[in-house]
Amino acid sequence: MAENLGIHLSSCHVWILGEHSDSNVAVWIGVNVAGFSLQELNPEIGTDDDSENWKEVHKMVVESAHEVIKLKGYTNWAIGLSVTDLIESVMNNLPRIHPMSTMVKGMYGIENEVFLRFLCILNARGLTSIINQKLKDNEFAQFKKSTHTLWDIQKDLKDL
Repeated sequence: MAENLGIHLSSCHVWILGEHSDSNVAVWIGVNVAGFSLQELNPEIGTDDDSENWKEVHKMVVESAHEVIKLKGYTNWAIGLSVTDLIESVMNNLPRIHPMSTMVKGMYGIENEVFLRFLCILNARGLTSIINQKLKDNEFAQFKKSTHTLWDIQKDLKDL
């Protein structure tokens, strides 16, 4: 996104929900650059009618993980940096928002005990709040699909 807009990455804010794979969901209503909502500038952002084709940017992000693994064999730096960021919030009691995997049964009508990435507030007491984001109909449908994808795998796991 930053590359497409020609600005620094730290000015772009995009949240991805769901599982950590191809079925994750970009929450376009929350996309902003320096506090300005891209959806206000482009109401069709992330949809098939989006003339700027931001949906393709999301697809590139999803596929980039596969590309890194193909070229390098692993993604250890991203994991290490993410863990460092989480630890900083806990150790310094910084109530920051992080995309974290948490049990989402009961949210958005989810009936199964699945763990998916949601926006969570984390501090020295741990995960203190889950932020319920407003989802557009197509985002909600994608999120439900992500939930079912994960549940289809998880339901067959047996206790060891």
